[in-house]
Amino acid sequence: MTIYFYTTRDQYACFSNFSPHGFVLDNLYWPTSEHYFQAQKFIGTPYLEQIRLLKTPKDAKKIGRKTSLPLRSDWENVKDDIMRKAVLCKFTTHADIQEILLSTGEEELVENSPIDFYWGCGADGSGKNMLGKILMEVREIIILNNNQ
Repeated sequence: MTIYFYTTRDQYACFSNFSPHGFVLDNLYWPTSEHYFQAQKFIGTPYLEQIRLLKTPKDAKKIGRKTSLPLRSDWENVKDDIMRKAVLCKFTTHADIQEILLSTGEEELVENSPIDFYWGCGADGSGKNMLGKILMEVREIIILNNNQ
């Protein structure tokens, strides 16, 4: 069976980067994993803190996608690791959502985004589903750590 997620209103809402599960990472508090991810595009600039302090993950995404801002040169090489770091921190910080993630067993997790062919599966299902893959990796990491 495959588990599809996308919105913050469905059964697996906590899998979304927009879910309101904050955490401390790099000695700063982040309201959502979306805030953290978008801010890392501008490490070493004032935009990092500007994004961190925004009220909503939607606002963080909007600013993070501005092509007029100075995107770090290594972004394409580090973005997956940054997402993995944020998702792992989020799910190790909150026991309630960690339980939900672990309850998925060995099911495939797919971000059912019709518009995102990198993080999601895209409208036709041909996307890379990197967020789903990272969630499955994080699930395995948590299982391994719990068994030690």
